[in-house]
Amino acid sequence: MNLREILIPRDKVFFQLLEEESRNVLLGAQALNDMILNFEDLSEKRKKIKEIEHRGDEIVHLIYERLRTTFITPIDRDEIGNLASLYDDVLDFIDAVAERLKIYEIRASTEAMKKFGALVLKSVEEIHVAFGLMHEITAPDIEARCIEVDRLENEADTLLQQSVAALFKTEDAITIIKMKEIYEYLESTTDKCEDVVQELRNIVVEYA
Repeated sequence: MNLREILIPRDKVFFQLLEEESRNVLLGAQALNDMILNFEDLSEKRKKIKEIEHRGDEIVHLIYERLRTTFITPIDRDEIGNLASLYDDVLDFIDAVAERLKIYEIRASTEAMKKFGALVLKSVEEIHVAFGLMHEITAPDIEARCIEVDRLENEADTLLQQSVAALFKTEDAITIIKMKEIYEYLESTTDKCEDVVQELRNIVVEYA
């Protein structure tokens, strides 16, 4: 029995809700990337990301409520809960970056921030495709997306090391502290994306 045969006959509302959450995370990643690339009206852009984050919380709540009241789920209920939680972590870190850009009164984006924003967005795009088509595509197709997210996370690791090293060549201690934290949160967002794909891998191994 393949993954499709197992998943399709069961209650598909969980996949609909998780795909809705994935679309919402993608909106968050797009909004953060726009905030970094177009460094203006930060208060409004920060407000937009907060609204997206709140919507994410609502979707996760709906998923857990459905888990509580559904007897048969398409995959293990713990796996569904884990996916919902891991998606939410990605969005939480996106929200944390946006908050720091605003409260630290960052005046302009750096090249490192732009590169991090692109890595976060690309990682979320890969996850969105992998999960959104999970019940239709083969395991190798999912794994290809997972491998790309791994590669992007490794790239973010290297970027963090290089960016922090460059910061310490400046003489402004306050800027070092602020930017180092922002870079670390951006890199951690890619770590959280990697957590999501690892959970996807676990599901494929179990059901494929």
